[in-house]
Amino acid sequence: MKKILVIQGGGRAEGNTAQLVNSFVAGAEESGHSVEVISLLKNEVKGCLGCNACRYGKPCIQKDAFNDLVPKIKDADCIVFASPLYFWTVSARIKAFIERFYCIAEEDPGPPLGRYEKYPIKDCTLLMTSADDFFWTFEQAVSYYQFALVNYIGFHDRGMVLAGGCGDTNGRPQIDRTVHLQEAYEFGKNIYPQYGGKL
Repeated sequence: MKKILVIQGGGRAEGNTAQLVNSFVAGAEESGHSVEVISLLKNEVKGCLGCNACRYGKPCIQKDAFNDLVPKIKDADCIVFASPLYFWTVSARIKAFIERFYCIAEEDPGPPLGRYEKYPIKDCTLLMTSADDFFWTFEQAVSYYQFALVNYIGFHDRGMVLAGGCGDTNGRPQIDRTVHLQEAYEFGKNIYPQYGGKL
């Protein structure tokens, strides 16, 4: 079975993103995986300062939650990035969390094209919610996920759930009126087909 770490970057404890995460977790746990959810609302992670004090193998000098999360990141088989759509991309909390991966990079004398160092090899997924549901709604967010996490860091993409049409941003969450909660449940349940899923 797999260890799955969910990084939740939404701002509302009972909002659409939190509900999507809960459905994913229910499915993954049903298939026997160990899942831990970390809320960036409760665990503050600031953006990278670009000071290079962490090069290589040194902890970040910032005093926030990230250094405590590093062992969890390294221990996980899969990291799930969960975010509402803010200004057509992932939330600032999620982006700050990803930026801080800089301090877990290791020196690589022969890095692949486009990289400067090497990172722990992990699987990753993207869970997102949005009020809008245009064909281009998640385009920038998916592009950032693909370029930053898959192409650059080198994580292995396990898929995504892009939950559009979840209600007016000024109103109550309405994801329960869509098919996305069931979609996230099935995605979590089947994310690793060798463990009983059929993705």
